Amino acid sequence: EVQLVESGGGLVQAGGSLRLSCAASGFTFDDYAIGWFRQAPGKEREGVSCISSSDGSTYYADSVKGRFTISSDNAKNTVYLQMNSLKSEDTAEYYCVAARTVVATLCSGYLEVWGQGTLVTVSS
Repeated sequence: EVQLVESGGGLVQAGGSLRLSCAASGFTFDDYAIGWFRQAPGKEREGVSCISSSDGSTYYADSVKGRFTISSDNAKNTVYLQMNSLKSEDTAEYYCVAARTVVATLCSGYLEVWGQGTLVTVSS
């Protein structure tokens, strides 16, 4: 069964940090780009950051550049999103996503697999 399972969300104060994890199973990890989308109430879905597990190329939305870092542990089939200097506008449901494509295409919305989501709440 193809599956992405997120963890690491929670409540944090503005300026704080959280690390999200996405554990992948049921597919060949190296064949996929994997990343994170988020959706806040009343807002459109946004591609936050994506990474190619084969060549390590990355994509970041302008809104998170310099604050978020995506990484991949291929031995564990897991992708991480380190989120620093969190702002109230980062509050959203964060979803792990994957597709057999390049990172820019995945982060623009071409999704084949997605997880259940994990909630990140940043209090101001």
